Amino acid sequence: MTNTNGFHKRIVVGYGSCGIAAGARDVYNEIQKSLADLGEEVTLDITGCNGSCHFEPIVEVYIPNQPKVSYGLVDTAKAKKIIESHVVNNVPVDEWTFEKGEFSEETKAFTSPQVKIALRHCGFIDPESIDEYIATGGYEALKKTLTGLSQDDVINQIIASGLRGRGGGGFPTGKKWQLAKASASDEKYIICNADEGDPGAFMDRSVLESDPHAVLEGMVIAGYAIGANHAYIYARAEYPLAIKRLIIAINQAKEKGFIGKNIFGTGFAFEIKLKEGAGAFVCGEETALMASIEGERGMPKKRPPYPAVSGLFGKPTNINNVETFANVPWIITNGPEKYASYGTEGSKGTKVFALAGKIKRGGLVEVPMGMSITDIIEKIGGGTSSGKPVKAVQLGGPSGGCIPKEYLGISVDYEELKKYGAMMGSGGMVVMDEDDCMVDIAKFFLKFTQNESCGKCTFCRIGTKRMLEILERITSGIGTEADIDLLEELGQGIRSASLCGLGQTAPNPVLSTLRYFRHEYEAHIKEARCPSKSCKALITYSIHTTNCTGCMACVKPCPVQAITGKKNEVHLLDIERCTRCGVCSQVCKFDAIMVE
Repeated sequence: MTNTNGFHKRIVVGYGSCGIAAGARDVYNEIQKSLADLGEEVTLDITGCNGSCHFEPIVEVYIPNQPKVSYGLVDTAKAKKIIESHVVNNVPVDEWTFEKGEFSEETKAFTSPQVKIALRHCGFIDPESIDEYIATGGYEALKKTLTGLSQDDVINQIIASGLRGRGGGGFPTGKKWQLAKASASDEKYIICNADEGDPGAFMDRSVLESDPHAVLEGMVIAGYAIGANHAYIYARAEYPLAIKRLIIAINQAKEKGFIGKNIFGTGFAFEIKLKEGAGAFVCGEETALMASIEGERGMPKKRPPYPAVSGLFGKPTNINNVETFANVPWIITNGPEKYASYGTEGSKGTKVFALAGKIKRGGLVEVPMGMSITDIIEKIGGGTSSGKPVKAVQLGGPSGGCIPKEYLGISVDYEELKKYGAMMGSGGMVVMDEDDCMVDIAKFFLKFTQNESCGKCTFCRIGTKRMLEILERITSGIGTEADIDLLEELGQGIRSASLCGLGQTAPNPVLSTLRYFRHEYEAHIKEARCPSKSCKALITYSIHTTNCTGCMACVKPCPVQAITGKKNEVHLLDIERCTRCGVCSQVCKFDAIMVE
């Protein structure tokens, strides 16, 4: 939080998973050690991810009566310098700051188009401090709800806001709550689906690590609205930091009386339990998730009945994901009209996306619905990390589809994306450049869903396996022209006959790449050629004798000693021994390695 009282100096270290992976733990320890030797009172705090994962580790310095200063890409050496110059002598190290340094223009480009609602506190407050959450107005929405709004009032506000589910197909949240409220029962449940498992997606993890109380507050409000007194958060065990902070937040909320009995003296009671999942992707599906909570194997069940009528333990149940719940307190506090002022006619509000893949400024962004994919990638993300043109974007993870560069001008809108064979999903946005083979990309995502199939449906269990075998043949150069028609036939069959969303959407990456990149499939089959030169079975490496200087940079890294030669003499590459790992082309500085 911003140091507004001017009483003392304060340092805040970004301590989300992305920051820790980039070295934030060492930076924190170095700052802690340096401060111990100062003999001056300086507070050292942590915060979560502010979305700028590409600049982690991030350190913020607050000096009384001076503007906040943020530093990016901080290591232990920089941390020492920041303490010596800025904290001790009040002289910021400008060249490392977001405000004036080399990152300033990039930071402005990354942050200025964004509208933070779900991410409003992320990277701003200490996620392990309920007092900091309260200081931002936390739990005021819950108080307003319980002391001044009826159940229908709450539901009508969510309906008026236009909020749709942020974890899948985008079902209207208020309508979902309305259906659950209308179901008569002696017990009802709220479930937060935090089983985020898409490759390249990390939105829910970051919110849980950075602002867990916003999710808890949204869940309690939802519980009041539908008449539920018990809730579960289903989070995968691979998110240890998120789980740790959730446990802390739940205990703190209980101590403050925001969870438990007689909340705000209204007689309303609400309990939240945390259930750790084992990481099965299929448990992101509602019925499989509930089966897992009940202690059964996580396998989908046929619907109807839908969870709003008969869900967890056979009782009416409302399920929303992390981002959906994080929006709820903001809507109650600021009004549904304000939320609905963002976005498009059918897709209101904002959406969080995880920019991953070959993107220059990777991280989390939250933008108004309706922004074009091009603007998100080029203006916010800075284009590809390689500097090469964008070739395609995979939206919606393994359940989504690839959109080619010529259609990236479309807006992020639930219905618009469906027209082009993709889906919003939870918000993964994986960027690819011209070096990516779309057949191989389709194989990657299909292999993931094939591995994650629970095996209940024959079409999903066997069909995805057959599709994967075909893709492996094609990328190995032994595919046939009939394979393309067979892929489409299998894909349509799996889509129409599978029981749950995993199977129904598993063929999407293949079908979308066939739709837009059929020429790449045909090149693999008809010409035994990978246009992107990335399928190992279809490429060969050789040394350009004119360009080779005999520097020997490629000799030592070769894992199979396929390259031989003496210093300052042209090297030789044994094609039979070469495994096509590509290390030689990565280390060569003279364009002497040819890939054909």
